[in-house]
Amino acid sequence: MAVMIFARPDGQWFDFPPLEMAAQSGNLLLRPGKADLLPLPEGATLTLMPNAAAVGFDRESGEFLQVDENPYKKKAEPVYAVAALLPQGFTRTLLPAAVCSGEPLPLLGYTAVGVEKGKLVVAALASDEHRRWHPRHFNGANLPMLVEQRQAEFPGNRLISQLSRCSLEYGCFTAQNIIYRRWEGGLPVSPACNAACLGCISERQPGGPPAPQQRITCSPSAEEVAVVAIAHLSQAADAMVSFGQGCEGEPLLAAPLICEAIRLIRAKTRRGLININTNGGDTQAFTGLIAAGLDSASVSLFSAVHADYLAYHRPKNFTLDDVCGSLAAAQEKQVPVALNLLTYPGFSDDEQQVAALIELLGRYDVAQLQLRNLNCDPRLMERFCAGKKPLGIRRMIESLQRELTQLQIGSYSHDLRR
Repeated sequence: MAVMIFARPDGQWFDFPPLEMAAQSGNLLLRPGKADLLPLPEGATLTLMPNAAAVGFDRESGEFLQVDENPYKKKAEPVYAVAALLPQGFTRTLLPAAVCSGEPLPLLGYTAVGVEKGKLVVAALASDEHRRWHPRHFNGANLPMLVEQRQAEFPGNRLISQLSRCSLEYGCFTAQNIIYRRWEGGLPVSPACNAACLGCISERQPGGPPAPQQRITCSPSAEEVAVVAIAHLSQAADAMVSFGQGCEGEPLLAAPLICEAIRLIRAKTRRGLININTNGGDTQAFTGLIAAGLDSASVSLFSAVHADYLAYHRPKNFTLDDVCGSLAAAQEKQVPVALNLLTYPGFSDDEQQVAALIELLGRYDVAQLQLRNLNCDPRLMERFCAGKKPLGIRRMIESLQRELTQLQIGSYSHDLRR
């Protein structure tokens, strides 16, 4: 069996053979089986969970035990839980077993991790081909030089200024793809949002941790957006541009700007794919983008159960019914749509949640389900997970594949027109 690990305050981690690795599914502590674990994927990283005590399973007593102090030190030294952060292409199946206290944790996708036969293992499964999004393709030594080249190519362009910051300061992969001129590149345009999601990564929520990045503060002009997008779509391999990035609010609030940008782009090139990542709450704006020439859309969703959707997304002027209206509009106009499911073990795989998701996916003939590991402090999810009956993430996926045989399941955007 895998054994638990813990970390000293300096981040150095140790395994602790007297206790087995434990994990959580929502609020439930459990012992992961061999089928639940795979070797730590290349490109994954470990992180200390500050103010979170590690929990392991004691085989002799049959109890889950909390480890607060370093058992290898005679002098008292606090220790903390350790989590893995997965690369694109892998879906978390279990959470770290930890007792959190104090300040809110950074917004990260905490995944259970342990040691088996001297090697790190994680509670995850491969859900997509991940080579293109492997960290080795990003943050190269030549990135600062390429940023300067793009700034010289588009002098004074506010979109390039934002993408330069996102590339160098936040390490954003879709921003860097614009700089490297390849694959899917991000086009952030909206400083405002019409929701207040609990796990928002661009704006701090009351009582929550600092956002890991600062939201764009201006709206670039349609011309600024178009010139960058035209260069990318005209030259990049497997070219795609996407509105709706982690450093912005809701792009549908900038629909007139995006519509004009799409027209300018398509007047110059028919190459590549124009996509939007959106909450889909403004059906009229969404329909306008389709009319302007939008090729595909990815709609974010925490839950297909209306009450849970409202409790997490906290929309200001729309409901899940409005989101469904956007899905219906895309279906009518034959614009392929992916659903970005903000996946959380112990909640997303609950029987009621899975049944509601299957119904929604089937009703609107959604082309792809993107399993996105929800980044959050586990305490934010406690109330959502209370009383749930989780099937397990693997069984959830199997149920979706069985009921929706044409549905693609992955973890990031693909060209759904093919």
